[in-house]
Amino acid sequence: MAKINIFWFRRDLRLGDNAGLYHSLCSSNPVLPIFIFDTEILDKLENRKDARIEFIHNAITELNNKLNQFGSNLLVKHGTPIEVWKQLIAEYDIGEVFTNSDYEPYAIDRDSAVKALLAEKQISFNSYKDHVIFEKDEVLKHDGKPYTIYTPYSKVWRAQLSEMNVKAFNSEKLSDNFVKRKTEELPSLERIGFKPAGIEFPSKELPVNIIKNYDNTRDIPSVNGTSRLSVHLRFGTVSIRKLVKEASRLNDTWLRELIWREFFMMILYHFPHSATGSFRREYDNIKWRNNEAEFEAWCRGETGYPIVDAGMRELNATGFMHNRLRMITASFLTKDLLIDWRWGERYFAEKLLDYELASNCGGWQWAAGTGCDAAPYFRIFNPELQAAKFDPEHKYIKKWIPGLDGFGYPQKIVDHSEARTRTLNAYKSALSPAKG
Repeated sequence: MAKINIFWFRRDLRLGDNAGLYHSLCSSNPVLPIFIFDTEILDKLENRKDARIEFIHNAITELNNKLNQFGSNLLVKHGTPIEVWKQLIAEYDIGEVFTNSDYEPYAIDRDSAVKALLAEKQISFNSYKDHVIFEKDEVLKHDGKPYTIYTPYSKVWRAQLSEMNVKAFNSEKLSDNFVKRKTEELPSLERIGFKPAGIEFPSKELPVNIIKNYDNTRDIPSVNGTSRLSVHLRFGTVSIRKLVKEASRLNDTWLRELIWREFFMMILYHFPHSATGSFRREYDNIKWRNNEAEFEAWCRGETGYPIVDAGMRELNATGFMHNRLRMITASFLTKDLLIDWRWGERYFAEKLLDYELASNCGGWQWAAGTGCDAAPYFRIFNPELQAAKFDPEHKYIKKWIPGLDGFGYPQKIVDHSEARTRTLNAYKSALSPAKG
């Protein structure tokens, strides 16, 4: 049996400008590309029409079609990573394993376990930076500690950025180094236990004109003013190096959003407790109301606040929510209804096509005032003022609530002014022991 190396695709579903793939194809052995439908993740998904699984399936199908052109084929497995790797070790003479780094807590534990298993067989596990420009400890304060506030982090991030950081890896030009395999049909969605979601996925083509005008349109939900590339960044069907390079050329405001993404990833890496608890631990003392009926009304988009309800209905129907609406709906849940941010974070995790743990937790804690934002907790969005400012003609609202002016639209489930006072008192009470 001839010795081979393996490249493990995860959140990097592309052949071009792929760091780990490039390094694998530069190695001395032919490379077998694999993908694992991880049952440790899939078995926890209640919705069998989860759009993200369909997106991944579409992406690996496209990936496989390209590999077929080079006489190769993507080996797709379905199971737990450890069991799959045991099978691969038994079936192949593996020299080295290559992959790209993932910084979420589950991924870190998974990779540590796989690395240990491979080490028992003297198989090296090589992991590369591909999902971000700067990772882990590459942007730190002078004392070696991680930044916990975005603005100083972003300044250092920008100061360190160079042409080398965004230089593409010509992985696609090394396609002759893949293992030659007969074309095999990939497992269907149904075979892995899922069905098509029936939603339209955004294009991965760079919308140059939208990005050029991003700073003027990004807060207006009724216009097509955002890139819609977040799902492609989430699963690596586009290169972050390419996007940062284009952002530096086209629009600094859009670049700032890409830096926010890396900031939240850095926060989660250094402060993994923030995935399930308050970044500022003293905020765990908040006595949330957690009214289940009000939470269900929020989920359905039936709070009586049109801008909130429109955002939730768009999310439920499409798997997408405009970023301004994410802030408004999150503020409403945590500050008007005084419901634990983790309830909202979990709901977004179920619904968002572009769900990413670091950004989602970071955004929710920003809205709740429990995170690493420099602003105090008493920032509370007024949903009616937000609607007046960002959707003054109700173009967005009427798209998602066509019967707004007729019978049947619900009454407000809470008075904003009263809710604001209630929330401020709850936060003050929670933090008073810490201040003492």
